[in-house]
Amino acid sequence: MYLSTYSTMSCKFTLQPQMVQASLIVQKEGVGYCTKVPRNVNMAKLRNGYLFPEISVREFQHLEKYPNAKLISLGIGDTTEPLPDNIALSMANYAHGLSTAEGYSGYGAEQGNKALRKAIAETLYKHVPVKDTEVFVSDGAQCDITRVMLLLGSNLTIAVQDPSFPAYIDSSVIIGQAGDFGDEVGKYYNIEYMKCGPENNFFPDLTSTSKTDIIFFCSPNNPTGHAATRNQLEHLVEFARDNGSIIIFDSAYAGYITDDSPRSIFEIPGAREVAIEISSFSKFSGFTGVRLGWTVVPEELLFSNGFPVINDFNRIMCTCFNGASNIAQVGGLASLSPEGFQAVRSLIDYYKENAKILINTFNSFGVKVYGGTNAPYVWAHFPGRKSWDVFAEILDKTHITTVPGSGFGPGGEEYLRISAFGHRESILEASKRLKNLFSKAE
Repeated sequence: MYLSTYSTMSCKFTLQPQMVQASLIVQKEGVGYCTKVPRNVNMAKLRNGYLFPEISVREFQHLEKYPNAKLISLGIGDTTEPLPDNIALSMANYAHGLSTAEGYSGYGAEQGNKALRKAIAETLYKHVPVKDTEVFVSDGAQCDITRVMLLLGSNLTIAVQDPSFPAYIDSSVIIGQAGDFGDEVGKYYNIEYMKCGPENNFFPDLTSTSKTDIIFFCSPNNPTGHAATRNQLEHLVEFARDNGSIIIFDSAYAGYITDDSPRSIFEIPGAREVAIEISSFSKFSGFTGVRLGWTVVPEELLFSNGFPVINDFNRIMCTCFNGASNIAQVGGLASLSPEGFQAVRSLIDYYKENAKILINTFNSFGVKVYGGTNAPYVWAHFPGRKSWDVFAEILDKTHITTVPGSGFGPGGEEYLRISAFGHRESILEASKRLKNLFSKAE
């Protein structure tokens, strides 16, 4: 016997036990109105709230409890440093030009500004066989993840790294690929979780990985910060080719790679026949608020019936999107100019120095960390502890927000993701607070 109540802003649903069957009783709350339209059953399968808004809620609650606290956010991966002058000025001048007859422009091409598409291909894929016509400019990588899922449809199986960026799984749930959630295993039944931890050098054991239609792969990885080696990506491409799978390769943090790890999946021979690459100006150029990204769909990538994937993706972009902001695209073009490119490299170096400070901080009190060298994230291990518990302790005792690793999948339990995005003085202050907390615990 049980009594369950589900509430929304407008209606309250109360499930009451009966001797023979349970009946659904609907009661109005407030001034809302309940339609007869059923809720999308897939939305009900999502677990809790989306990770980062949930963290924002906890920050708000913390500040209500400690109104005078000087909160430091090392959680949500949002850039903090001002845009380089030449990039911001290019957008400002373009925006001002819209007030003149000569400078005004309306809709652009859904696929993106031709000059920007060419600049992306020639600057970011200089030594990689990518054509400008295969580049689709968008309003961000996360939006493109959902568009790619819409392109591929609900009748496919997917694999994800574990841990991985939550949008891969959540978009799979919404579109109907994921199946039901198993509380006893902490996973969706229809998703193949590819464990990626220090025990396997953050790369899945492909010999024990089930065949799936789609493989989501992020390098450098969010949250672990690991950049896959050339050998690892060669194995991934070979695995996809053997199984007839499509790799959705997220390279949003490729600009942070400083060693010889591939910056694009298309550096790997054969990848053009099995991969789509999604990337972004957000972390590369500091465009988290400007909103600009791109997706590369090679002409050689074909569906099982031989139809080019690029043709359908073009239709998706034309149907579901009216093109990225003209102003943002001008900024993107400026960031790929020789002057702009040098300036954004300086921003990346600044964040990477922040990461070094955080790595040294955790090492100083014996916490094992990964990442931080080819990515702006440090992946800290707290063996035997629940990640939300560590998150709560650090927030309560140091007024610092991080991200609990379990929010990225079951493989993230016992870990925290710490962001290196922040003003230098905030990073140094956070370092002092963390050292004070954990030195007392020893």
